[in-house]
Amino acid sequence: MSALGHLGTGSVASATPSDQPVAGGRRRRWVPYVLLLPGILWLLLFFAIPCLELLATSLYDPSGSLETGYAMTWHFANYSDAVREYAGHFGRSIGYAALTTLITLLIGYPLAYAIALKGGRWKNLMLVGVIAPFFTSFLIRTLAWKVILSDDGPVVSTLNALHVPLPDGRLLATGPAVIAGLVYNFLPFMVLPLYASLEKLDPRLLEAAGDLYARPVSRFFRVALPLSMPGVVAGTLLTFIPAAGDYINAQLLGTTRQYMIGNVIESKFLKVGDYPGAAALSFALMAAILVLVLVYVRRAGTEEVL
Repeated sequence: MSALGHLGTGSVASATPSDQPVAGGRRRRWVPYVLLLPGILWLLLFFAIPCLELLATSLYDPSGSLETGYAMTWHFANYSDAVREYAGHFGRSIGYAALTTLITLLIGYPLAYAIALKGGRWKNLMLVGVIAPFFTSFLIRTLAWKVILSDDGPVVSTLNALHVPLPDGRLLATGPAVIAGLVYNFLPFMVLPLYASLEKLDPRLLEAAGDLYARPVSRFFRVALPLSMPGVVAGTLLTFIPAAGDYINAQLLGTTRQYMIGNVIESKFLKVGDYPGAAALSFALMAAILVLVLVYVRRAGTEEVL
């Protein structure tokens, strides 16, 4: 009996530690979900719910007002009316954003390439120079460009001295002025993803291409550019999306002829009080940007975007 009792006690004791890894594994499986919970709650409270409220607002009866209130009539015609009436503003916003993205890419790629591969001990200082504008308010930076591009500012004076023709003899309150402000304000959004992608590029790959008699242009297009495509895609998205919805630059550096769809949405929400129309324009803009982004990412052929 003592032997049997001793054997039973040993079996129970040996079974207890084997259950501990199972329980520990179950707890570890819940850890990622617990860590994701704050972010999910944040997106739910400050993105998903407001978007649903905005969607509901876009379907209100447009004949209502802030005084009389709005009734939910599922008025889908708000979308067709908004897009038809402000098609020019939509096209201008997409065009300005596309030009801004292209110019920032042409400026930002050589800058990011120089910082990542040629910066040496000055790399950190050059990065600080890229992000230094963020230390100043977006509004103040745009107002500074208003002074720079004014009729008696340094840019117009220099162009006049060089006998460069300007539309209406001025630069402020024109499309190029708005694009210049957009490029300046969103350039860091292009440079930083490009730098992060190029910084991981092994310089020995470029040296190997040179050893195989590849010219510098061929090394760039056959080695550097394909390997940095995730940074190109991320930078273009981070630049194009906020630029398409911006309204500060058009309001301060342009006139009503340069207004973008963001200016119309801001006016309808805060001045006119046309909430259904403003909400419909907002959702139409988000849908247009989403379609363009999906097509672009699919055509870019890279899954490693961020």
